[in-house]
Amino acid sequence: MHSRPLIIGLAGGTGSGKTSVTRAILNALPPESVAVLEHDSYYKDQSNLSPQERLKTNYDHPFAFDTPLLIEHLEKLQRGETIEKPIYSFVHHTRLPETQLVPSRPVVILEGILILEDERIRDLLDIKVYVDTDADVRIIRRIVRDIRERGRTLESVVDQYLNVVRPMHLRFVEPTKRYADIIIPEGAENAVAIDILVSKILHLLNTEAEPFGIVPSGPE
Repeated sequence: MHSRPLIIGLAGGTGSGKTSVTRAILNALPPESVAVLEHDSYYKDQSNLSPQERLKTNYDHPFAFDTPLLIEHLEKLQRGETIEKPIYSFVHHTRLPETQLVPSRPVVILEGILILEDERIRDLLDIKVYVDTDADVRIIRRIVRDIRERGRTLESVVDQYLNVVRPMHLRFVEPTKRYADIIIPEGAENAVAIDILVSKILHLLNTEAEPFGIVPSGPE
């Protein structure tokens, strides 16, 4: 039996399908056995800046994240403690006063574009995964998400992608692929890779698949 929570890092470019892979893992394991942390929740508090100044923040640069707080929370979860996860508003571009209580679970999933960039975070991860998806698919997903969920305009999303997101991806995100234990092309649509990942999680937890409601697939 794994003596402490198993921490899984899911990295990859914006719109690569990290959240879909997270959902696939959640669907394979009991809900009460998994805690999820989004790297986006750990953007630095910008309440001391004016709304205009906040818009200048490069959210695709490692400096945009409150990494010490994230590391502190991962270490607390490892010790079996409950954390107060920050809640970040992409409408107001700063952290909200409220927090979300996240109890420690047997499996902790950390999801974000830059989680493999910092060695201190990598050292806390038991399984490092990189979700690799074509750039044209990623930009389409980014456009749809930012317009629907973050109140952005098409022009602002495209401008940000060309001037910030793509250069930062090439500089900081893509190179972290070399740190991954598993690379998943096309995200959750790659059923074979998801099966391998879930099997590895179960193996490390030393738990049989059936109690988790997973029926091994056989030839049809």
